[in-house]
Amino acid sequence: MDAMTAPVHPVESFHVPAIDITPYVAGGDPAQRAVVAAQIDDAASSLGFMQILGHQIPSVVIEEFTAVMDDFFALPLEEKKAYRTPAEINRGYAPPKSESLSLSLGIESADRMNDFFEAYNVGVEAGEYPDLELPADHYADNTWPAVEHFEAAVSTYFVEARRVAHTLTRIFADALDLPPDFFDGYTDHSLDVLRMNNYALPPGEIDLDGELTGMGEHTDYGIVTVLWADQVRGLQVLDHHGTWHDVAPEDGALLINLGDLMARWTNERWMSTLHRVKPPIVDGSIERRRSAAYFHDGNIDATISTLPSCVGAGSRYSPITVGEHIGAKLAGSRAGQPNPYARREAARVRQAMQRRR
Repeated sequence: MDAMTAPVHPVESFHVPAIDITPYVAGGDPAQRAVVAAQIDDAASSLGFMQILGHQIPSVVIEEFTAVMDDFFALPLEEKKAYRTPAEINRGYAPPKSESLSLSLGIESADRMNDFFEAYNVGVEAGEYPDLELPADHYADNTWPAVEHFEAAVSTYFVEARRVAHTLTRIFADALDLPPDFFDGYTDHSLDVLRMNNYALPPGEIDLDGELTGMGEHTDYGIVTVLWADQVRGLQVLDHHGTWHDVAPEDGALLINLGDLMARWTNERWMSTLHRVKPPIVDGSIERRRSAAYFHDGNIDATISTLPSCVGAGSRYSPITVGEHIGAKLAGSRAGQPNPYARREAARVRQAMQRRR
């Protein structure tokens, strides 16, 4: 039995902590902020996943954003494929079975592009920073589909999600006893991407067999991910014992998980947790599920080295630039090239597989 068929515990037996970050958003006093920072530290150390309340993204922004997502994914497949970009450009449309997230970990056995989700990506453009010479492939211009209000609604949500991500790094600095502005120098032209995901496909478009994968097991690449998701089951998180658990957000909450760069910074004091999406099949058809992940990845030219306070007996990771790390991850997931930098992450996947045999 491998990790993709391991037993799954219901969400009731596996709690993802809900943390109210209002003191950091609405001017709380130092004592209130200290409580939030301690809660974040505990969740990041024990699980790597959490959910946040008090983020203050207006509900109307989320409603308009999800409405235009629905409008785009409702288009005919051939029309959506017109918005595809080359594998090295992390923008535009990704059709079903065009990616394999497991390859971002360097898992050689995951040699099929079999993730059945479809997605649409937008991100930070080089033009936002005219004084910097940023690579056009990583900071590519966005491709906007001809869907009414799509660009406006997505751009508005993007700004809100970016605000939340920067708020979280401010909390991270407090939780790790770093200067309040520690992360600013690593994120002032951050390589951020918003990925909108859709897991419902028309009948007959896929084969509902036992190998169907919504999104393969993977860790996120960057610093932190801000995830809006509906409450349809499918997202699963791997615990320390090799068991998968269903996860869904509470009403009004955003799911937050740490990326590989934060694990590198903290020498795995904080973990980038393995997660996946399994298709919820009801009466032979897939129940619709949507999500939107804002990946806060850091400046492409920033070098990530273990924090001095986290080195301990020695660092598990060599220094790496954000560009090297993200480039290798994308070459895996989008172009099918195993990742040479993901040795520790890949080992965690293989250990989970062995525990379940």
